[in-house]
Parts: sequence; C-alpha cells; structure tokens
Amino acid sequence: MASDTLHTALLIIDMQNGFISPKGSVARIGFPVEMMRAAIAPCAALLAAARGAGMKIAQTRYVYKPDFSDGGIMVDEMLPELRRESALVSGTWDADIIEELTPRPGEAVFDKNRPSAWLNTGLEAWLKANDIERVIVAGITTSCCVETSVRDLSQRDYHVLIAADACAEYDEERHRVALKTLGLLFARTSDSADIIADIIGAERAAA
Repeated sequence: MASDTLHTALLIIDMQNGFISPKGSVARIGFPVEMMRAAIAPCAALLAAARGAGMKIAQTRYVYKPDFSDGGIMVDEMLPELRRESALVSGTWDADIIEELTPRPGEAVFDKNRPSAWLNTGLEAWLKANDIERVIVAGITTSCCVETSVRDLSQRDYHVLIAADACAEYDEERHRVALKTLGLLFARTSDSADIIADIIGAERAAA
C-alpha cells in the first residue's frame, strides 16, 4: 500500500456533536450514539498523521438551515424527528465538529445537506485544485454518508481507501455490510494503524 502523500487527501465525514454526543440531537431522537465513539480515536490518529505529513485535509459537516427548508425528503418524510429536535442547524453546537477533531486554519471544511460529500459542496473543485488522486476516507455513518461519498468519489476515478476502524454506524450489521459492499468495486479498506504506518513511511522516504 504505497502512499504518495503529495497527491493524497484525508477526508473525515460528519464527526459532529449532533451525531456523536449523548447530549446531541441524534441521541435525543433515540439512536445509540455510544457506538459512534469508537471512531473518534482512530480519526484523531489519522488526522495527526496527515498533519505531520503535510497532507491535504478536509472535513464535512451535515448542516441544515434553521427552518429546514433545505432538508428535502430526509427531513420531510424519512426522519422528521430531525426538525423536531432542531438537529444539525448551521452555526449551532450540534452541527459543530467534535472537539477532538477541531479543524485547524487552512484545513478545508465542506458543509452539506445531503449524504454525499460530493454533492454541491465544493469538494470536487478542492480535489482538482490540489491535484489529489487518492482519498483516505473516515467518519460516520458507514452505510450512509461514508458509503454515498465513497461511491461518488470512486465513480469519478479517485483511488479511495477506507479506514475501516475510523468509521462507525448505529448498527453493527449495516457497518459490516457497507464495508463489504464498498470493498468489492468502489474502494480498498484497511485499519487506521496500517494507513498511518504507510503515511509515516512515505513521509520518511520523501525526506
């Protein structure tokens, strides 16, 4: 798994208070947010390694307008509890990226109101501007925003590597099936420790 850090970016998806904190909106809806916490340490380790290697870094936030006029079918029909709990409203603590992964100045943050990190976010232009060919993906949830984003990246011929233990899901079976499905045609998967070792090795080779 040779890594070219110059043309590789780390993309961390939706690691936000609303999805992860027991005080967040998704916990109030009734989802088992404690399962999300398993992704925090691996994401933080990947982020530290990427920063140390000078890699390009981007994170996403799932956010809505205060009136949820941009929520679409997901809010209107599939999960109206999001509106009831004022979930992920732009500019609120609920929508913020968790403290452990707070972006630094110069690191890209893309807001979205649909599962894919690709759709109407500016990610495409950012990847092209930085001459990125390979994307390491981590974050939540495995079967929704991670999977949708990975499919969109892969179909545009980016080499995608999923940090499996740095992704999490509210249901373990959905997590397993999503990774298995993506691994067939859309991405390669690896543990964060192996990815970090690869990043460090590439950094040393380039020194």
